[in-house]
Amino acid sequence: MLGIGTLAKKVFGTPNDRKVKATRPLVEKINALEPEFEALSDEEIIAKTAALSERAKAGESLDALLPEAFANCREAARRALGLRAFDTQLMGGIFLHQGNIAEMKTGEGKTLVATFPAYLNALTGKGVHIVTVNDYLAKRDAEWMSKVYNALGMTCGVIYPMQPDEEKLAAYKSDVTYATNNELAFDYLRDNMKSDLAQMAQREHNFAIVDEVDSILIDEARTPLIISGPSQDRSELYVAVDAVVPSLTEEHFTLDEKQRNVTFTDEGNEFIEQELLKAGILPEGQSLYDPESTTIVHHATQALKAHRLFQKDKDYIVRDGEVMLIDEFTGRMMAGRRLSDGLHQAIEAKEGVEIKPENVTLASVTFQNYFRLYNKLGGMTGTAVTEAEEFAEIYSLGVVEVPTNRPIAREDEHDQVFRTAREKFAAIVESIHEAHKKGQPILVGTTSIEKSELLSNLLTEAGVKHNVLNARHHEQEAKIVADAGRLGAVTIATNMAGRGTDIQLGGNIDMQVMEALDADPDADPEEVRARIAAEHADEKAKVLEAGGLFVLATERHESRRIDNQLRGRSGRQGDPGRSSFFLSLEDDLMRIFGSERLEKVLASLGMKEGEAIVHPWVNKSLEKAQAKVEGRNFDIRKQLLKFDDVMNDQRKVIFGQRREIMETTDLSEIVKDMRDQVIDDLVDVHIPERSYADQWDAEGLYAAVIEKLGIDVPVIAWAEEEGVDDGDLRERIEKAADEAMAAKAAQFGPENMRNIEKQVLLQTIDGKWREHLLTLEHLRSVVGFRGYAQRDPLSEYKTEAFALFENLLNALRLEVTDKLGKVRPLSEEEQAQMMAQLVEQQRAMQQAAEKPADSPQTVVAEGFDENDPASWGNPGRNDSCPCGSGNKFKHCHGRLA
Repeated sequence: MLGIGTLAKKVFGTPNDRKVKATRPLVEKINALEPEFEALSDEEIIAKTAALSERAKAGESLDALLPEAFANCREAARRALGLRAFDTQLMGGIFLHQGNIAEMKTGEGKTLVATFPAYLNALTGKGVHIVTVNDYLAKRDAEWMSKVYNALGMTCGVIYPMQPDEEKLAAYKSDVTYATNNELAFDYLRDNMKSDLAQMAQREHNFAIVDEVDSILIDEARTPLIISGPSQDRSELYVAVDAVVPSLTEEHFTLDEKQRNVTFTDEGNEFIEQELLKAGILPEGQSLYDPESTTIVHHATQALKAHRLFQKDKDYIVRDGEVMLIDEFTGRMMAGRRLSDGLHQAIEAKEGVEIKPENVTLASVTFQNYFRLYNKLGGMTGTAVTEAEEFAEIYSLGVVEVPTNRPIAREDEHDQVFRTAREKFAAIVESIHEAHKKGQPILVGTTSIEKSELLSNLLTEAGVKHNVLNARHHEQEAKIVADAGRLGAVTIATNMAGRGTDIQLGGNIDMQVMEALDADPDADPEEVRARIAAEHADEKAKVLEAGGLFVLATERHESRRIDNQLRGRSGRQGDPGRSSFFLSLEDDLMRIFGSERLEKVLASLGMKEGEAIVHPWVNKSLEKAQAKVEGRNFDIRKQLLKFDDVMNDQRKVIFGQRREIMETTDLSEIVKDMRDQVIDDLVDVHIPERSYADQWDAEGLYAAVIEKLGIDVPVIAWAEEEGVDDGDLRERIEKAADEAMAAKAAQFGPENMRNIEKQVLLQTIDGKWREHLLTLEHLRSVVGFRGYAQRDPLSEYKTEAFALFENLLNALRLEVTDKLGKVRPLSEEEQAQMMAQLVEQQRAMQQAAEKPADSPQTVVAEGFDENDPASWGNPGRNDSCPCGSGNKFKHCHGRLA
C-alpha cells in the first residue's frame, strides 16, 4: 500500500518535477527560434548580441530576452565547437539564470551549460564571473569557451595566480571572466588594501556561476582566505612542549572523535603542569592557571591535538622535510596550505622537521561571505540535493535536479557489510579479480593514502596490475584518470571528488593522440587520430560488453554527497556500469556513528568468516548515520558563519569607507569632522558636564590640545574669562585648529594637502583594522569559555566585538587628527625620503599578499599553483619539486636539457 506522500507525488509530481516542467515552454520557444538563427551569418550573430545588449541596457528584462539570447548562444556554440546543446542543457542554463543550483550528472556537459546564462547576464555590461575549483580548469574552460563568446562578439578573460596587473585588469573588464574561488576572494582582499582606485581590479559583484558548487560553498566554506605577514619565531617553545606530550596517558585527556576535539582532564592538567615545571618551560612558582601561562597552555593544547587528532599519511604526509596537509575531500596534497593558531607548527615539532614561524592576519574573508557579495549567484554540480537545506539557508539558493539527456543505465548494488576490515579487503580483492578477468575497467575509491597503499599491496600480491591515484602520485593525475575507462584498467583513487576529468569508456582519444604525437612528433596528426579513433571504437565495444565502468568503494564517507560523486563516475551519458560499497564494522563511520543495532544483528546472525550482510535496511541505517553527521557539520559551519558575520559587517564598513575615501577628491570635511569630534571628547574629559569653573582641568586640556592637535592656544586664559562655558571653549579651539590647518594647506599647496590627508587616512585605517583583526582572533579563542558561566558565547562576542569596533573608530579619529596636527612642510630631501617610505610600505603590503597565510582551519596560500611552473618562484636545485612528485627539482621540472 502506498503512503500518502508517495501517492501525492504520483498524482501531482515532486516539487522538482514541477520546476523542470515549468522550463519546457521556454525550451520550446528556443527550439522554435533555431531555424531563424541558423540562417544568420557570423556577422549577424554578433550584431544580434549588440541589439540584445542595447535592449538590456534600455531596461528590458533579461527573462524577456532569454529565448533569443539562448538561441543565439546555441547557434554560436554549434559553429565554434561543433556542439549543439541538448534540451536538458538549456534547462540547466535557465535554472542557473534564475539563481539556482543545477544538479547535473557527470558527463552532461556543464561547461557548455554555463555559457548560456553567462552570455545572457553579460548583456547588461556588468560582467559575469565563472568560478572553478582549480587554475587548470579555469584556463582550460576559458580557452575552450572563449571560442563561443568570441563568435557572439563578447570578450572572455581568465584570472590565474601571479598574473601581471595589466592582464588581470583586462580580464576583469571582460564580459565573462573565468577564475578560481581562491583568486577571486584574494583579489577582493587585495583590492581593499590598495590606495588608488585605478589599481583595483574587480568591478561590481554582478553574477557568479560556481562550478563544483558543493565543493566551493560547502567543503571549503570553513576555510577563511587570509593575507598575512610573518610574526615572531617561537620554534624552541614548540619543540620543548612537544617533548612533554608523548608521556601523557589515556587518563590525562578526553578524545572526542565525533567532534574532532581533544582536551586535558583534571589529572592531565596537574600532570602537564608538573612536567612543564620539571622541563623549566613553566617558571618556578607559576601555575598553569595564572594569566601569564596563557601562551604555554595554548602550546600544550596544540601539541596534544597534533599527537592525538592528526595522523601521518591520513591527515598529512611528510615530504622532503615539510608537513603537507591532505584535503579530506579530494585526497590531494594542499601545497602551501597550513593549519593556523600554531597547530601546523605543533605537527612540525612532532615530526621533527623545520618549524616555520606563524603569521599575523592583514586581511581575511570566508568564501561564504565573499560569495554573498554577488547580486545573483548560480551553481552547478553533480551532487547537491543532500545539502539543499544549507544552500537555501546560507546562500538563498534553490537546488534543482536537471534530468539526464539519456536515462541512467548504471546498476547501484546494496552495500556489503563485513565484520572485520581484513574480511572486507579479502572480498574486495576477490571482486576486483573477477571483474578484471572479463576486462571490465574498475575504479576503486578509498578514503586515505594509507588504505589505498594497503589495497595496492594486496592487489600486487594477487597479481592484478593497477594504477594508484593519491596525494603521493598527484603529478600523473590526468593520465591515470584518462586511462581509467580502458579495457581491464584497475585504478585506485583516494576520493575522486572534483577531479575535473571525465572517465570515458575505452579511454580518452585526445589524451592518446597527444601521447602518440609526443612519442613521434613527425607523424601526421590526422592519420594518428584516425588510427586511434578506430582502435578506441573497438576497445569501447569490448568495455561495453564487459559491463562498463565498475565503481567499487572501500568505505562510506561522512557525507553522502562524496559517495554519490564517486558513484557518478560510472554511467555517464547513458553508459552501462555498476557501483558497490564494501564496508566493515571497523570502518571509522561505522565505529563512530554506526548503529549499535546493526552490530547486534550481525552478531546474532552468527556469520561465518568472509560472509557479508547485504540488505536495503543496512543502506537506510547508514544513510541515517550519514545524514546525522552532515547535519552536525552544517551546524558547525552555521555557528562559524554567525561569528564571521559579526566581522563581516565591520569589514564591509571599513572597506566601504576606504573606497569612499579613494573616490573623494577633497577629504577636508571628513578630516574636520574627525578633528571636531576629538575636540569634543577632549573638552568632555577635562570639563565635565554641568560642573563649576573651579572643577575644570584647564591645564590638562591645554596640554592635551598641544599633544593631540599640535596647536598652542591660551586655553587656561580662556577658561578664566568671566561667563565662558564649555561650548565657548569648544568653538574657540575648533576655530584655532581650523585656522592652523588652513595655514598648513597654504604652505603645502591645496593639492598636496589633499593627498597627505588621503594617505594618512588610508594608512591609519589599514593599521587600525589589522590590530582589530588580531584582537577579534584573541576574543574568539576565549569567548567559548563564557558558556561555563551560562552566558551565550555568540551574544558575548557580538557585544564585545561591537565595543571593540567603536574603540577602533575613536582611536582612528584620534590618530588621524594627531598625525595631521604634527605634519609640517618638508625639505626637498625629506620629501623624497617620505615618498620612498610610502612606496616601500605599499610594496611590503603587496609582498605580504603573495605569502602563505594561516586560518582557523586551513589556509589557502595565494598565488601558488602546482600545475603552473610560472607560479613557483625560483626553487633551489636540491629543493623538492613544487609539482609534488617527491623528486628533487633538478631531477624533475628543473632537469637540464
